[in-house]
Amino acid sequence: MVTGLFRCISLTNSFIITEATKSLTPLHLLAALALILVVFLLYSRFSSVYLIDFSCYRAPNHLRTPTSHVIEHLELYGNFSGENVNFQAKLSERSGIGGEAFIPVGGHEIPPDTSLKRAREEIEMVLFTVVKDLLSKHKINSKQIDILISNCSLVCPTPSITAMIINKFGFRSNVKSISISGMGCSAGILSISLAKDLLKVHKNSLALVLSMEAVTPNGYMGKNKSMLVANTLFRAGGVAILLSNRKQDKKIAKYKLQHLVRTHMGSDDLSYQSVFQETDEDGFVGVSLSRALLRIAGNALRTNISEIGPLVLPYSEQIRYGWSLFCQKVWAPARWKEIHTPNFKKAFEHFCIHAGGRAVIDAVENTLRLCNEDGEASRMTLYRFGNTSSSSVWYELCYLEAKGRIKKGDRVWQIAFGSGFKCNSVVWKCISEVDPKVENAWSDRIHLYPVEVPHVIDH
Repeated sequence: MVTGLFRCISLTNSFIITEATKSLTPLHLLAALALILVVFLLYSRFSSVYLIDFSCYRAPNHLRTPTSHVIEHLELYGNFSGENVNFQAKLSERSGIGGEAFIPVGGHEIPPDTSLKRAREEIEMVLFTVVKDLLSKHKINSKQIDILISNCSLVCPTPSITAMIINKFGFRSNVKSISISGMGCSAGILSISLAKDLLKVHKNSLALVLSMEAVTPNGYMGKNKSMLVANTLFRAGGVAILLSNRKQDKKIAKYKLQHLVRTHMGSDDLSYQSVFQETDEDGFVGVSLSRALLRIAGNALRTNISEIGPLVLPYSEQIRYGWSLFCQKVWAPARWKEIHTPNFKKAFEHFCIHAGGRAVIDAVENTLRLCNEDGEASRMTLYRFGNTSSSSVWYELCYLEAKGRIKKGDRVWQIAFGSGFKCNSVVWKCISEVDPKVENAWSDRIHLYPVEVPHVIDH
C-alpha cells in the first residue's frame, strides 16, 4: 500500500507540474501539495498491530478432574438430589470434555471453597504464571509495557485484576490499565479490540492482554437445571497476549491483525437473557443457559459473518451469495429455498471456534459447512481443557501451532460467543515461521492428539 501511495504521489506530482504550465497558479500548486501531505500523514498514523506471542496456562497434573471425580464430589457434597446428580453426570458424559481438564484447588475441597480468597488464588495462579512465562521468554521488562488490559467476566475484585498484576510485576506508574468484567466468553476478542484502538492512539507501544474466567466462586449449588449446565462445562485456564504497534517488532511477531468485527444482539430480551447470572428461588447464584441459546448464537453468527464476509471473501463467493439471496427473495423464492453459504475455506486456512461445548462447535461447523478437520482444534481444546471461557480460542491457536499446521501467510479466524448476546471475530495473518517445537500448553501431550471423542446419542 505504501508503494502504491508513493506511486500515486508521483503521478499526481507529474500531473500538477504539467498542468501548472497551462493554467494552475503557484497557490493551486501549494494547495495540491498540502492535500497530498495531509493524506500521507493520515495514512501513516494508522500503524499495524502485531501479535508478538502469547502464553496459555497449563495447570499442574494434580488439579486434573476426570468425570468420575466430578460425579463423586457431587454425591459427597450432599447438597444435590439424586436426580440432579444424575442430570449433571449425563451432561458431563455428553459434554465432550475429557479427564485432563482442570478445576482450581477450591473446587477439589468438600464442600467446595468458593471464597474470595480462593478466587484470588486462582487468578494469581493462572495470570501470574502466564505473564511471567511470556515476559521472560521475550526478555521484556514489565516497565516496558505501556497498556495493560484484563478480562474476567464473573469475578471483579477490588483492587482490580490489573492492579494485582501491576503490584506483582512492578509496572510503571503511568501504565494504561483497564479491567473488563461481565462481558462473557467473547471478552478475549473484545479485549483485543480495545487494545487495537488504544494502539492506534499511542504510538510505539506494547500492550499486554490477559484473558481468563475464575471458576472458583461460580459453581452453582441449587436445583435449577438451566443453571446446573454450567457446572459441567467450565474449567480453569487463561492466556497472556503481547501486542505491539512498533515497526521493529514486525521482525519478531508471529501474526498481524487484519480484521476485527464485533456483533452485539442484546437489543431483544431473548438474546439478552440467554446467558444470565441471577439468584434462584432458594437464594443460590448461578448462570442460567437458555434453551434457545444455540438458535440465538446462530443468529449472532450469521450477522457477524455478513459483516466480515465482504472483508475476507473473494469476489466470486460474494457474487454467488448475493445472487442466491436475490433469487430467494425476489426472483423465484419457491425454487431457491436455501441461501448460498460462502466457502470461508477460501478466505481462511484455520478456524478457532469458541469451545463453549460440543453442541456449539457442531452448530458453527454446520452453519459454515466446515469439515471435522476444521473444527479439530476446538474439539481437542474442549476435550483437554474444557470450556475456559474467553481464553479458549487461544488454546486452539496454541494447538495448531504445536501440531505444526500454522505456516507463514496462513490466515486464522477466531470466533467467540458471549453473554449479552455477542459474537466477535478476529482475523490474524501469520507473518513468520512458527516453530512447533517451542514449548507451549500442548507440548507435553500433543503427540497423543487428536483423540476419538465418544459421541453420546441422546435418547
